[in-house]
Amino acid sequence: MKLSALTIPDFAYLLSREGIFLRADPFIIHVHSQLPGLAAPLHQLYSNYSLIQNREFADIHIRLLRCSGLHHRWKGTARLWLDDITPYPTFPEYNALPYLEWGINWCVATRAHQYLILHAGVVAKGSKAVLLPAWPGYGKSTLCAALSQRGWRLLSDEFGLVQPKDPTIVPFPRPVSLKNQSINIIRAFAPEAILGPIFVNTYKGNVAHLQAPAASVAHAAEMVQAGWIIFPEFRANAASLLTPLSKTQAFMQLSHHSFNYDRIGLRGFETVSDLIESCECYTFYYSDLEEAIAQLDALVAGKPPT
Repeated sequence: MKLSALTIPDFAYLLSREGIFLRADPFIIHVHSQLPGLAAPLHQLYSNYSLIQNREFADIHIRLLRCSGLHHRWKGTARLWLDDITPYPTFPEYNALPYLEWGINWCVATRAHQYLILHAGVVAKGSKAVLLPAWPGYGKSTLCAALSQRGWRLLSDEFGLVQPKDPTIVPFPRPVSLKNQSINIIRAFAPEAILGPIFVNTYKGNVAHLQAPAASVAHAAEMVQAGWIIFPEFRANAASLLTPLSKTQAFMQLSHHSFNYDRIGLRGFETVSDLIESCECYTFYYSDLEEAIAQLDALVAGKPPT
C-alpha cells in the first residue's frame, strides 16, 4: 500500500502507535513518533513510497520522542533515538523532519557496510549513472535536484551505494535536502516541484526538502551501472566547465569521499579501483543550472565536453 492511500490523520495515528514501516529501497525503515508536527510533512514527502505490512523486520529503527521534564516540555524539545543510541542533542519539536532525515543518513553511513558508501549525489539517464562526489557546500544536492526536474532519474542526493565486485550503483532515492539559498534557487528553477516546509535555524541553517520524483521511487529496486564520475563545484558567475581527470587523480579524490573506504579494507580498494576503471572522470565547475544540465546532457549523449 502506498503511503498516499492514508489520510494525514490516519497516518499520524499509525505513526504515534506502533509506527510505520516504510520501504525505501534498499532499506526498510521503521519510524515511530508522537510529535504533532512530523506527520504532515512526512506524509507529503514520502507519499509515493510503500508501507510494509509485515512488521517483523526493519533495517533502521527510529524514534522521535518529546523530552520529559518540565523544562523540556516548556521549551518543546525532542530527541531522536536509533535503537538505543542518540547521536544528536535535543532539538525543537518543529524540526523533527530534518532530524529524521539526518538520523536515516547517520544509520546508513555508519552501518551499511555491505556497500562501499560514497558521499555523492547519484543521477542516471538511460542505462548509466553519474556519480557526483562532493564536499558539503559544493552544490551536489542543488545539482541533483535540478537534474531530477529535467528528466534525469534520481538515485540519491547523499549516498553512492556501490555493490562490491560489480561495481553496480544501488539506488536510494529520498527527498533532496536543500539548504539556505539553494531553496529559492530550486523554487525559481522548477516552480512545479513539490517542496516541503522550510525549517529555520537548524545547525545546518535553513533546510527544506524536495520530494523525490515518483518515477525515481518506482524504479528504486533497479540497479544501474556507473558511467561517469564527476566532481562538481558551484562557483558563482562561472561558466560551466567539464575538465577530464586522470584515473590516478580520480582514485585519490574518490577514496576521500567515502564513509567506509578504510573500514571495509581490501573490498574498498578493489571497489574504488573497479569503479574508476569503468568510468570517465571529470571535474565540473558550474553556476547556471540550465547551462550545467545542457553540458551533462551532451556528455551522456556522447558529445565531448567543450
